[in-house]
Amino acid sequence: MAFSWTHLAIIVFFAAGIAFAAVPLIASRLIAHRSEAEALFQPYECGLPTYGSAWVRFGINYYFYALLFLAFDVDVLYLFPVALFYREAQGIAPFVEILIFVLVLFAAIFYFQRKGVFTWPGRIKT
Repeated sequence: MAFSWTHLAIIVFFAAGIAFAAVPLIASRLIAHRSEAEALFQPYECGLPTYGSAWVRFGINYYFYALLFLAFDVDVLYLFPVALFYREAQGIAPFVEILIFVLVLFAAIFYFQRKGVFTWPGRIKT
């Protein structure tokens, strides 16, 4: 196997990628100001002095709502390419497929509603 310009281009781009990753890391170690102040190791809260512990327990509901939002958001994103294709589609089959997809989404919403997922608790005890 002979060495070609393609091999050289791959090596150059690989070296450039390593350099783009390594140069800022090395430069920050050489240029950055070093401080051993106690405030450096405190949690940051919008410039205000910290109050209490940094290990505050949050309710799982916040994360659960975020996961639900992401799941439904990704599902709805599937509808955009389908909407572009729908104009060129022939027959009723694409409409039925979209209808089934949307019905499954609504069935999931109704299921979560019946399970009580969308009810917010009065107070989360920590």
